[in-house]
Amino acid sequence: MDYSLLFNAYIARHGQHGWSRQRLLHECLRSAIRQGTLAAGTAMAPSRALAEELQVARNTVLYAYEQLASEGYVHSDRRGTVVAAVPLQVASAQVVPPAVQVGLAERVRNLRTPPTAVHLAGAFVPGVPALDHFPLALWRRLLERAWRSLTPAQLNYGDVAGEWPLRVAVAEHLRAARGVVCDAAQVFITDGTQSSLDMCLRALADVGDTIWIEHPGYAGALAAARAASLNVAGIEVDDEGIAPQPDDWLLRPPRLIYTTPSHQYPLGSVLSLSRRIALIEAARRAGALIIEDDYDSEFRHDGAPLSAMQGLADDAPVVYLGTFSKTMFPALRIGFVVVPAALAPAFAQMRAQSSARGRVGEQLALAEFLQSGQFARHVRRMRRLYRQRRDALVAALERHLGQHVTLHGTSAGMHLALCFRDQGWSDVVISQRLLEQGVVAEALSAKATQGGVLAQGLMLGYAQVPAEQMEGLVLQLAAALPVRR
Repeated sequence: MDYSLLFNAYIARHGQHGWSRQRLLHECLRSAIRQGTLAAGTAMAPSRALAEELQVARNTVLYAYEQLASEGYVHSDRRGTVVAAVPLQVASAQVVPPAVQVGLAERVRNLRTPPTAVHLAGAFVPGVPALDHFPLALWRRLLERAWRSLTPAQLNYGDVAGEWPLRVAVAEHLRAARGVVCDAAQVFITDGTQSSLDMCLRALADVGDTIWIEHPGYAGALAAARAASLNVAGIEVDDEGIAPQPDDWLLRPPRLIYTTPSHQYPLGSVLSLSRRIALIEAARRAGALIIEDDYDSEFRHDGAPLSAMQGLADDAPVVYLGTFSKTMFPALRIGFVVVPAALAPAFAQMRAQSSARGRVGEQLALAEFLQSGQFARHVRRMRRLYRQRRDALVAALERHLGQHVTLHGTSAGMHLALCFRDQGWSDVVISQRLLEQGVVAEALSAKATQGGVLAQGLMLGYAQVPAEQMEGLVLQLAAALPVRR
């Protein structure tokens, strides 16, 4: 047995984990015995000879042998240290049963893998704001003030709907900034958009009901729908947003309609006013509810933003979702749902059964941030910054790739969509090529919610990227495309 080769191969395969040489040798030999590389009855090398072969201290070998003996992997006889007969470890691929046999629910077996944390910063990650421009010192002061004001009673479980001052502040902000018609009793504080979606789909639909989701669309909505065991119908999107056809209403009538009207995710189109009104009226006739995800509505770059759908008609059948992850910072994990007044008692009852109640300090600090006007000032600063970054990115794209791509969704939000004019290009291949260079440009085809791919292209988030870096990044992007030069 070539122990040196065995030892070095083990380290190369498993790493050293900061372990001592004693432990590394013990783990290596134990693994070899379990896998049958060192078969039962094999006489191990004498400790002095093995120490010399591995160029380690003899005590290192003695420690490993003693540990193996205490665990029953070796024993001593007239030949020295001998491998004991132990059950062999079968390769994991042979013993792991199908997912259904280990308790994994069918509804989650086809969920998409989310990006890892290392991919959540930099160019061109969508949905993450310019964190270095957030007024962190001010936020610390607000947190300190909130915690100093707490009474012992406020350390108990909080209101299931969220802290009342924050609900009041959110309602006031939405009425003034987005035209939402609501009072504080209709506002429910959540841990973010995904939490809001999970709550809404559980509360508003039964297993097997149909939900319309934009195609292409937000993977988080698709995941929530599958987790709730809903029937997903992908509704195609055009330059005016979600575009249901008469046959959709007849052949697959929805219980719920999920849409991102202010800045469609991922193509970036803005749902026109006429289509907003038509969708509300059609949903009302069908007995359906619209879930309006207004996730980055604050950042309108060209012209005044359209009011939220929720406030366009009296008693509109709309549940309104929002989040502070895009306007402030993702780690805050505070979002909100505005439900029709008639549904508020039922929502409160459901949340009382299952929702966490806490983070009082953060909620009270956010209430002051909103009511003091600091939130509005921060949003105005970010709107100017993102417009500059958008302008720099669009100019660089048009300069270097204008004849090869079409841009969508440049008028609002924190990202734009770049569609290839040559639909023979694979956006998945190009996205992977860029990822290997440290650039995150998500493939549009991966955003399909049902059926075929509508467009090949890339989703480019620009909020985190300084304007002066756009030129170099676009040149890097251009080099990754299969363009004849």
